[in-house]
Amino acid sequence: MQEQLPKGRLLKNEMLAKYTSWRVGGPADQMYIPLDRQDLIEFIKALPKAEPVFWMGLGSNLLVRDGGIRGTVINTKGRLKEMKLAGQGLVYVEAGVPCAHVARFCGEQGLTGAEFLAGIPGTMGGALKMNAGAFGGETWRIVKNVEMIDASGNVMLRNPQDFKVGYRSVKGFEGEWFLAANLSLQQGDTAVSQQKIRSLLEKRAATQPTNQPSCGSVFKNPEGDHAARLIEQTGLKGYAIGGACVSEKHANFIVNTGNAKAADIEALINYVREKVKEHQGVVLQTEVCMVGKAI
Repeated sequence: MQEQLPKGRLLKNEMLAKYTSWRVGGPADQMYIPLDRQDLIEFIKALPKAEPVFWMGLGSNLLVRDGGIRGTVINTKGRLKEMKLAGQGLVYVEAGVPCAHVARFCGEQGLTGAEFLAGIPGTMGGALKMNAGAFGGETWRIVKNVEMIDASGNVMLRNPQDFKVGYRSVKGFEGEWFLAANLSLQQGDTAVSQQKIRSLLEKRAATQPTNQPSCGSVFKNPEGDHAARLIEQTGLKGYAIGGACVSEKHANFIVNTGNAKAADIEALINYVREKVKEHQGVVLQTEVCMVGKAI
């Protein structure tokens, strides 16, 4: 049987800064942009079993260090984008669909419960990986089941009880990655859903620096408190290291003012954590995923 060649794009030593919402990050040994789901499965099957694989969607909630990522980066931006009704109250969403598109689609179908996704600046795959949330909603509260793919290219269906799901945390199967999810939603009113989404987006624009490169929220909220309040109380709004600056608009955002390196951002994250611990007695945990090699 003739081996099927990948139909997507394979890029060598590709700089990742242009793929991350912070606009920083060194090179990937190789990046694969699949044509579609079947092409991705074939590509993964053909990879050496020991090859490190890292998945990237919109590159939000992600700090790629300046030395880049060894192994293969799979980029689903603009790919794995199928979304459809899958039965009574069910919506099938592939991993590459932006969360904002999911919120809008569900609202248009008269389904309620996914409006909060409008406030998440990533893809469905990233939301599943970290149990992303916004405005009181959380991804895994609406998940019926998920499709996973392993390093051999096998696809399997798994249920929420197969995972340990917590606040901004999902632990489950090492060496498996999210391909898609079936979301379980309630019948509702399209106009009400769309109004709720508009209100959430207006609130986001009013309170977050959406016009500057950031990763979204940097730190998890401690139980019963808000990371932004603790950082602001410590007097760190506007504090900068190199081109990285604590946002004046929202203290739990670090923005790239134009020339930041990943090292500047990581140094500022560590500085903020250290100062909040010193002044507030609270050790902040990062929400952002930091990957790759430092220089």
